[in-house]
Amino acid sequence: MKDPTLITHAGRDVDPGINIVNPPVYRASTVLFPSAKALHDHSQHYIYGRRGTPTTRALEHAICALEGGTRTVLLPSGLAAISCALLALLSAGDEVLITDSCYGPARHFADTVLKRVGIVARYYVPTIGAGIGKLMTEKTRAVYCEAPGSLTFEMQDIPAIVRAAHAKGARVIADNTWASPLFCKPLSLGADLVIESCTKYIAGHSDVMLGAVTANAETAKALYETHGSMGNCAAPDDVYLTLRGLRTLSVRMKQHQENGLAVARWLGQRPEVEQVLYPALPGTPGHEIWKRDFSGAAGTFSFMLKAYPEKAVHALVDGLKLFGIGYSFGGYESLALPSDPASIRTATKWRGGPLIRLHIGLEDPADLIADLEAGFALLAKEARA
Repeated sequence: MKDPTLITHAGRDVDPGINIVNPPVYRASTVLFPSAKALHDHSQHYIYGRRGTPTTRALEHAICALEGGTRTVLLPSGLAAISCALLALLSAGDEVLITDSCYGPARHFADTVLKRVGIVARYYVPTIGAGIGKLMTEKTRAVYCEAPGSLTFEMQDIPAIVRAAHAKGARVIADNTWASPLFCKPLSLGADLVIESCTKYIAGHSDVMLGAVTANAETAKALYETHGSMGNCAAPDDVYLTLRGLRTLSVRMKQHQENGLAVARWLGQRPEVEQVLYPALPGTPGHEIWKRDFSGAAGTFSFMLKAYPEKAVHALVDGLKLFGIGYSFGGYESLALPSDPASIRTATKWRGGPLIRLHIGLEDPADLIADLEAGFALLAKEARA
């Protein structure tokens, strides 16, 4: 089946006795067994709410089918998914190589919790590709990728990284939140675990906290055991809302892409803008890798301003009427986030000008462009003051 068909139908067969289009919300802790023998043998599919209900199974099966994986587990946030994926593959004394452009909280988890339990995290240049093999040691057990990178949107050559890592006996984890499983399938590129912050595009309405990790056959057992041992279970209502959001993912992502490209092209012509960081835009670094490995683009990207004082940048952002100021992305509304990548880099130095990340929502792009144009007028006014 094509992806839009999978998005519509996958996960609707987990409870064959109920012929309902949307699986109901099961709020469950205790699950009853018909006999002591059934309890002893764990012979029924559902044994305890934390280990799954028909609601969670429906979303797990749908995401797993879309990713092309062996098993998917759900977690209460994207960061919980990141931590579960890392701990599924790493033990005390191991080392993990992490892209320097990763999501900030992922870096914080690696530098605090992983460090505390004796796991060493080292950061690498995002565009290193096959060169990752030169950084690996006998202790390297995993390589962590995020394509494109958070805030600065560097593309990563995942197939090249996979070949180098697997040759040294290491696994590859890929955070695929930006593209969603609709526009990129890291498992098909050779990755072993793929992370989705379902909070973003999959749920799509800015009202859910949820994460998912999908494994290939070789890592499925380790993922499932770690997930169960950590006691990470997702709230049933969040799972239901995410499943509901998933059903419209294909139409929403196409519109996010269309709107994002329209705004990005306009920004690329502005005299105030030094560079637009959007892999789908021809001429942007990494565009050829994006074109090879991705079937589409999300509506989230950054643009770098020329040298402007901070007060002028804040005037631009504060003056926007249709862009909210806030973290996250993937909802139906547009967002603007002024950022400083230099503060979270160690393997690379960020020498660019002021950076603003935009999430382009489902508004008419002409209205968003008009809003940004008014913001640029405030930028210029404050810069002259």
